[in-house]
Amino acid sequence: MIFRHLVVGPLACNCYIVGDETTKQGMVIDPGAEGRAILRAVSELGLSIKLIVVTHAHFDHVGAVPAVKEATGAELAIHEADASMRLGPFARMMASISGGSFSRVSQPERLLRDGDVIEIDSLRFTVLHTPGHSLGGISLYGHGMVFTGDTLFNYGVGRSDFPGCSHRQLIDSIKRKLMSLPDDTIVYPGHGPPTTIGEEKRGNPFL
Repeated sequence: MIFRHLVVGPLACNCYIVGDETTKQGMVIDPGAEGRAILRAVSELGLSIKLIVVTHAHFDHVGAVPAVKEATGAELAIHEADASMRLGPFARMMASISGGSFSRVSQPERLLRDGDVIEIDSLRFTVLHTPGHSLGGISLYGHGMVFTGDTLFNYGVGRSDFPGCSHRQLIDSIKRKLMSLPDDTIVYPGHGPPTTIGEEKRGNPFL
């Protein structure tokens, strides 16, 4: 698997690029800002991006969606519960400052649900609906790794004090959907360094 991790924007959002080593088809997960840097990495990897997946629709995770979408022609995928979210004036301003553009709103071509499978040639990721930080928050599990967005962090969990958030729901999502994964599963969160499911079971103070 081709894999690249970038930290983008003033809130240090983790953007991930994954691709098939043989066909060079790939996807971008959470292009939160700095579209040029993301596209430069895509070019360096020699990938053709077919899909953009957003783990949730907060501004720091979607700021560069329009730029990446326009340059690659990729489809946008997001959970159906977050598909209708609109950014307020402050979020639009922050997205602009962080290198995003909201001159137009990107409409998703694919609405995701729990249990859906995203396939790009040899790549296969299962969609886990993990609400709590947002109504439509998702994680993507496959190939011994899970991309958790702002649901689970290295020794932390996502905020639950925004509109549409629920701490009870967040913890329930983590315990039912993520802690049931194998201990050696590598966790790639929306912010901060990676961890493993086993490490979070043993030491995450919120769990």
